[in-house]
Amino acid sequence: MIPRYSRPAMAAIWAPANRYRIWFEIEALVAERQGQLGQIPAAAARAIRENAAPRIAAMTEADIERIDAIEAEVRHDVIAFLTWLGEGIGPDARFMHQGLTSSDVLDTTLAVQFTEAIDLLDAGLARVLAALKTRALEHRATVTIGRSHGIHAEPTSFGLKLAGHWAEFSRCRRRLAQAREEIATCAISGAVGPFAHVDPSIEAFVAARLGLAVE
Repeated sequence: MIPRYSRPAMAAIWAPANRYRIWFEIEALVAERQGQLGQIPAAAARAIRENAAPRIAAMTEADIERIDAIEAEVRHDVIAFLTWLGEGIGPDARFMHQGLTSSDVLDTTLAVQFTEAIDLLDAGLARVLAALKTRALEHRATVTIGRSHGIHAEPTSFGLKLAGHWAEFSRCRRRLAQAREEIATCAISGAVGPFAHVDPSIEAFVAARLGLAVE
């Protein structure tokens, strides 16, 4: 995000700390479901969540720099993150990411970030629509000059002009909702996507917990 053009709430969605929070949540949910299926020890899945969650919640700039340093060495973003995360988990960290491919984490995270961003925009649109409706009704009889070809034309009402903006923003909000539905898709299907090493119920489990649909 470009700082001077972004609100703090929007910038936070795309900040490294939030991205890593979602990465962890996906890894923890996958481990939880694998524990339920008996693919990894259930105790290990609990340890991943319990030992790493406080570290994620307290993530600092120094932690992000540590992950960057690991990535510079291993030349892989997800491996760098898992290495850093494993330092706080212990031996059970070896059960993380089993059967997954990096795109499972990256693509699903992008979907979560987009839904978070769209929800923030939608809340703003709701406030704009409410304000436009209030002012349109307030000025429904306020006479103003209309324009045609850039010059004065027939009289109209200022409320009608605002009502037109309200209608357009309403259509924009519906289009935004359609975009959210399209992007809110989970992809947890392993290398190249055939579910060869990932049970499809894992994708469904993660999707349900993150508010996404399955691919």
